[in-house]
Amino acid sequence: MTEGANDGSRKRRFARPEVTFEENDQSRLQQWRQCLAQMLGGCLVGQFENGGNIGAMHDQDSTVDYAALKEKIREAGRKLGFAAVGVARAEPGAAVDKMREWLAEGCHGEMDYMARHADLRANPAQLQPGTITVISAVIDYLPHHETAEGPDQAAISRYAQGRDYHKVVRSRLQKLADAIAAQIGPFGYRVFSDSAPVMEVEFARQSGLGWRGKHTLLLSKQGSWRFLGDIYTDLPLPPDEPIEEHCGTCTACLDACPTGAIVAPYKVDARRCISYLTIELAGPIPEEFRPLIGNRIYGCDDCQTCCPWNRFAQTGDPEFAPRHGLDTATLIELFNWTEAEFDRRLAGNPIRRIGHERWLRNIAVALGNLPASSSGAANLTVNRKKALKMKSDHPSALVREHVAWALARLEG
Repeated sequence: MTEGANDGSRKRRFARPEVTFEENDQSRLQQWRQCLAQMLGGCLVGQFENGGNIGAMHDQDSTVDYAALKEKIREAGRKLGFAAVGVARAEPGAAVDKMREWLAEGCHGEMDYMARHADLRANPAQLQPGTITVISAVIDYLPHHETAEGPDQAAISRYAQGRDYHKVVRSRLQKLADAIAAQIGPFGYRVFSDSAPVMEVEFARQSGLGWRGKHTLLLSKQGSWRFLGDIYTDLPLPPDEPIEEHCGTCTACLDACPTGAIVAPYKVDARRCISYLTIELAGPIPEEFRPLIGNRIYGCDDCQTCCPWNRFAQTGDPEFAPRHGLDTATLIELFNWTEAEFDRRLAGNPIRRIGHERWLRNIAVALGNLPASSSGAANLTVNRKKALKMKSDHPSALVREHVAWALARLEG
């Protein structure tokens, strides 16, 4: 899959960083300035008086040692919890042509925003004027313990079991940008984490944080369980060197994909991908794919769990630890959540954006996919039928259709 296909869980809005201070809170402002100065080992000269001017263009004729600054940025990133930070030129290069080919083939499915914003992906300076450099950062999110599995359990992609990564990553990137400004003064920048048309994987690859795996995700010797974030900036930082790829002849991810969505190395047809079908697709899930979805109700991790490099993955940041039992919940338990419970329990979680209707649609399909070899299959069937029948007259036609399909599967 090309770069754009990795944006399946992207929120369709643009983030705009903003730093403000209360006029009567000078003591807190002074503490903030001192803290940031210590983080980057520099000192401030009052550039944040009267609220600052973060959006200003940086004076590139200054005497800043940009090579030294890059290393200070890397160190500040580590202190903020990033696993790694790299720098690339804001030039996506050949990845743009691959993205356009992928779009021309219709592999983006109903993700129309991918095509609408293709030019912004290809030209970072159109998204943030003055951009010449991309600072890329990664945060590990692998859960602290193995996920239990059973025939009645709901399978939820690991990235979505905890806090919404968009907010966490952007918040830390903003703090990193604040730390840079504390060192050199105002500069032009904008922070992103799966929140705008940014070729995140390509810039992470160029900055030496990993290589593009055959499943199209960023892969490194520390695995692929990582969130990506970027700072577009006008700072002329020296770029890092890309690293060598290490997939070799391995095709584990292609072989493991339940729906054959990885149609070739480095190419995913989103229309077949379970993550797309359960998250991005608004209407009915095509019947040909429903049996293949199994018990996956939000996303799919199969192409990552099979990857040999993920044996070396680091335990994730505590911010992303599973919440509300999403790593152990049963299908019926989650199917019985009311819309109010769905909204309340998933506040601050990326799952909430698909809405209760699609949540029920996905679980209905999973309930219809009873493993034939599971122990206690008869009791599971009875319990699943009971749960499904309670939703057979649901106000949503979408839910009713998938409930009827699931009941027919269990009856058959």
